[in-house]
Amino acid sequence: MLHHSTQEMASYLQPGKHVHLIGIGGVSMCALGMVLHGMGIQVTGSDMHQSKATDHLEETGIPVTIGHKAENIEGADCIIRTAAVHDENPEIAAAIARNIPVFERAQSWGYIMTAYKNAVCFSGTHGKTTATSMMTHIAMEAGIDPTVMIGGYLNLLDAGHRVGHGDTIIMESCEYCNSFLNFTPTIAVILDIDADHLDFFKDLEDIKHSFRQFAELTPEDRGIVIANGMDKNTMDALRGINRRLITFGLTPDMDVYPLHFDRGHSSFDVMCKGSFYTHVDLRVLGKHNCMDALAAIAAAWALGIEPEAVTRGLVSFTGAARRMEFKGVYNGADIYDDYAHHPGELKATLDAVPERGYSRTIVVFQPHTYSRTKALFPEFVEQLRRPDLTILAEIYAARETNTVGISSKDLADQIPGAEYYKTFDEITQRLREIAAPGDLILTIGAGDIYLVGEALAKEQA
Repeated sequence: MLHHSTQEMASYLQPGKHVHLIGIGGVSMCALGMVLHGMGIQVTGSDMHQSKATDHLEETGIPVTIGHKAENIEGADCIIRTAAVHDENPEIAAAIARNIPVFERAQSWGYIMTAYKNAVCFSGTHGKTTATSMMTHIAMEAGIDPTVMIGGYLNLLDAGHRVGHGDTIIMESCEYCNSFLNFTPTIAVILDIDADHLDFFKDLEDIKHSFRQFAELTPEDRGIVIANGMDKNTMDALRGINRRLITFGLTPDMDVYPLHFDRGHSSFDVMCKGSFYTHVDLRVLGKHNCMDALAAIAAAWALGIEPEAVTRGLVSFTGAARRMEFKGVYNGADIYDDYAHHPGELKATLDAVPERGYSRTIVVFQPHTYSRTKALFPEFVEQLRRPDLTILAEIYAARETNTVGISSKDLADQIPGAEYYKTFDEITQRLREIAAPGDLILTIGAGDIYLVGEALAKEQA
């Protein structure tokens, strides 16, 4: 299929045009549909499943068809798809046959960003959703009426997106398939760079190269790059960059850093370029949350947001969905869920557990993709040895087929005392047997493992 450029989009994303979105029920696509609808564009969409998102779109006046069929694209001037929708999809095949241009979701967001004075894009291997959510809280307190796209649910918005009328857009920016290279940031935030998505990237150097390209998408004259100055990979990638660079971290040699940081309470003063900026009391614990907050604070400082809005915004943030999200209680045990699916994220999540004071930690982990599990196998084993008990669900395939011949049982065999179960029902039954007061039951993974915790919590609700 011929690749259509972002520039070509300009003639299609105009009032009165008909744009069809395939996979419109997804977080980013749902938000995109709402934004395009707000621009006066006729939007239709399709998805494989009815959901709260598709119902919301229908209520807004955006027709959604359940199931992918060639006739769904009738009358469309162009098609927008997610990376998960391939050329074999009947709607894509029909578009190609009819010479209707097909664009990628990331291209659409990149074009939309050009309409905003400020495009604040949060990237990095870990922490994107949390940092973007924190920035959203700050921006809302500041009254700048932002447009927002987050790769998860945020209670404040009752959604993962917001269509604003101000001059600022806040975007979670994913590196997978180099999607973020379609964006047009004015402020590019890099939280960290780690080896991930190795089914797409060749190696860590390849990943660093993409992040460097992302940073260089900011305008030369007014672009700002905000970077984790404590992360070697990030600073290597940005070496010699011709942009205004603002670093954040825990030490005074950073441009933005905390003073009197109390890890147990996440309470600290914020210093910007050696001067007091504001005081922060976070309601989320852990060093990783402090770092995400510092990234959001640095972006707010760069935008000229008043310090009081930063303070109010961060104290109101209680966590993004699936980021140490409290699910309920079973037999006296607290149930939490976390999205961590990389060893670095697992470490950050588990590092914060002792601060919560539980007598025993039971981790139920569902690895995400065969390629990631195989590539980072020793690192997963290292982290999963840390809980008092690790229970492993089978690998969540996502977009892959198991061509590497790996199973969660392989992990369990390397972890003392670990237990492996093929089904969620078996895991749920095992937790019923062992859950006790003082326990932390923590479901972890980017797939659907959260269903286990939700099922237990519902039994005692």
